[in-house]
Amino acid sequence: MSLLDSVLPSEPTKKMTMNEPVDSSFTNTTNNLVGKAINRVDGPLKVSGQAPYSAEIYRDNQAYGVLVGAKIAKGHVESIDSSALDDIPGIIKVVTDPKHFLRNPQQGTATKAPTQGASEIFYHGQPIAVVVAETFEAATEGAQAVRVTYKDETEQAALDFAKELSNAHEVNEKEGSDKNAVNGDPEQGLADSPVTIERFYHTPNQTSAAMEPHATLAYWEEDKLILYTSNQMIASCKQQIMDALDLNKDQVQMIAHYVGGGFGSKLGIAPESIAAAIAAKELDRPVLVCMTRPQVMEATVKRSNTRQRIAIGCDEQGVINTLIHDSISSNLPDEGFFEPSALSTHYLYRGENRQVNYQQVDMNQLLSGSMRAPGEAVGMIALECAMDELATQLDIDPIELRRRNEPEKDPSQDIPFSTRQLIACMEQGAERFGWSERNAKPASQLEGDWWIGTGMAASSRGNSLQQSEARATLQVDKSKELGVKAVIETDMTDIGTGSYTVFSQVAADLLGLPIDHIEMKLGDSELPPASGSGGSFGAASSGSSIYLACEQLRDMIAAKVGLYADTIQLGNGYIKQVGTHNPSKTDTAIETVKGQAESLKDKISEKTGLALPKSDTSKYDFDGPKSYALAEVIADYDEQKLSAKGQIKPGKNGKSHRQASFGANFAEVAVHKVTGEIRVKRMTGAFAAGRILNHNTATSQCYGGMVFGIGSALMEEVIHDKRDGRLCNHDLAEYHVPVNADVPQLDVILVEEDDPYTNPMHIKGIGETAISGAAAAIANAVYNAVGVRVYEFPITLDKLLYEMPE
Repeated sequence: MSLLDSVLPSEPTKKMTMNEPVDSSFTNTTNNLVGKAINRVDGPLKVSGQAPYSAEIYRDNQAYGVLVGAKIAKGHVESIDSSALDDIPGIIKVVTDPKHFLRNPQQGTATKAPTQGASEIFYHGQPIAVVVAETFEAATEGAQAVRVTYKDETEQAALDFAKELSNAHEVNEKEGSDKNAVNGDPEQGLADSPVTIERFYHTPNQTSAAMEPHATLAYWEEDKLILYTSNQMIASCKQQIMDALDLNKDQVQMIAHYVGGGFGSKLGIAPESIAAAIAAKELDRPVLVCMTRPQVMEATVKRSNTRQRIAIGCDEQGVINTLIHDSISSNLPDEGFFEPSALSTHYLYRGENRQVNYQQVDMNQLLSGSMRAPGEAVGMIALECAMDELATQLDIDPIELRRRNEPEKDPSQDIPFSTRQLIACMEQGAERFGWSERNAKPASQLEGDWWIGTGMAASSRGNSLQQSEARATLQVDKSKELGVKAVIETDMTDIGTGSYTVFSQVAADLLGLPIDHIEMKLGDSELPPASGSGGSFGAASSGSSIYLACEQLRDMIAAKVGLYADTIQLGNGYIKQVGTHNPSKTDTAIETVKGQAESLKDKISEKTGLALPKSDTSKYDFDGPKSYALAEVIADYDEQKLSAKGQIKPGKNGKSHRQASFGANFAEVAVHKVTGEIRVKRMTGAFAAGRILNHNTATSQCYGGMVFGIGSALMEEVIHDKRDGRLCNHDLAEYHVPVNADVPQLDVILVEEDDPYTNPMHIKGIGETAISGAAAAIANAVYNAVGVRVYEFPITLDKLLYEMPE
């Protein structure tokens, strides 16, 4: 707190930049709620249908809009004929805005609008208009009836990834999340290695397939635009809306109290948001635009397809000296995102000769962007399958091969790891799974008509921290048992990952209150700006700002009652004194400043007549085992409440230490000896991700990641028609994702870890870590079952059928 803050009433803010390792206050709290397997606080609302999602919000006089998508892959719109809609009851208007409509969605964390302009067509399904009607049904019929005339240039479109590989070009590293890198002499190192492996791996386009479709309800209050929308990152999405429509920050409010999954597809705004805003402005009434499932898959972010070259050189004992990972991915022309497939390759294994190289192909398909665990989800398929093949070639256990290549430091940057528990994860996972009892020889276990195989793969996912802010308020509330509650405010979202719950645990622990005395307010741009949900940094970033806001409250209460930050204890709604204070030089300086501030307050009061607040500790006496009710102390403040903010920023730790979560996936599969059908029988995952905030939600995230791995390994693939760019399997009937029958019993181990370099809570992201390597573990198990290596994913039965053992 500055001297000015101590003189004039303000909202104090505790700020922290992660420039060094920090202690965590969780070790000194009495509640010990952090880490416990607490049920979701929003669970009852969701299961009873009382948690409103964007498409369920209703405003008086609301109209409904349905997007019209282009039917060509490349060209221009020449005219839009709406005359066929004249006889459809309930049609209000066909709204077009060739300049402001979004050509495609935006990437996460971007602050500028995505590419705009609806008249030039770059992919099949690109939104070009919105039909607005009194009912959704009428709007749907109208959107199907609109006649569009095009200048069709589809023959010039780039629609076949394999054919376009020869046109691959350099990526724009400034817009990516990884960079090309070379250490030593990789190609020569490969040539000189006694043992080598070099393979090409192909992964397909994938779609997020979130349960909730993209939806936006837009309305205007004079010149202010209010959007109930399904987005993961409110603060940056608001800036995208502002830029797209040339509005200032006071003219836009975005609300997303509940988001039904995103997996990256809702990191930035999508075309329905601007279409709804423009239509609402033109009609002067609220307009809801909810994408249909095909539109979601045709016009929102997809995971890029890739071709990856993995080359490894090592000695006869399997010690790696050379590691090469070259990737080619695709995106729309002039778009900067590229799939960062080699993110973990930089640091996962040793090797003095290293190369990571990215190239990109321009395609006339929907936008490629971040899909859950961008980079590692597909990059570790290639790397971990190659490691398994190398282990087979050397006749070394796959775990032992990885153990021999455990680096002491990040081999690409020569910096230490903040923590690294890969070996512990492999060992604990192997013991639980029964890895030592596996049949190492491929195609050696036949049970009835099924070949049985086991496989494993390492997992890793980089950890990061983003700037975030939150407000915490303690206020008297006589409806609560302890007479007080805490209100936590930040625009952070909950996309089904448990934000409402884990943040409530953080606040409850630090403020010494039961979980039901915490009111969590999320998902509104009017609240302090947070990182948003994405990149596995949401809980760490937003949670840290909540943590700091609560710590600031603790400090203020301590000062109020005459204690110090290290001697105050909050528990069950009471304030106690614990331990003794050890003053530092900083404390002495603060006491001096406080004395000066009190003197200055007296002078200001004399001259102005203002009654400025003073510290009053005379009524609080903590001699002996005495305690005071928190509610009574808060009641002494103006309006019977006390507020503070917290702000976290990344710092030097992110560059001085390699931060990552690690894990290991194990899988057992059965492959039918006649049909080649693959069934996953069981999976075990062991993951280390710093302190775990909630064992229920963390385990659930790992389940989700492992299920993602099943889909990636065996079924998920977006298929575009190579003649006209049409998306062939644009619904959940034909885009296959794992269902209950595909998912076996999943076993998750949360390996204990504490990482003081990450943030004041010592936590890391975990859900995307569980995805990374999961598909490779299944692919390696398939090889162990039938002796067939597959290099083009997903592994479908036709890729096994003609190479199956007799």
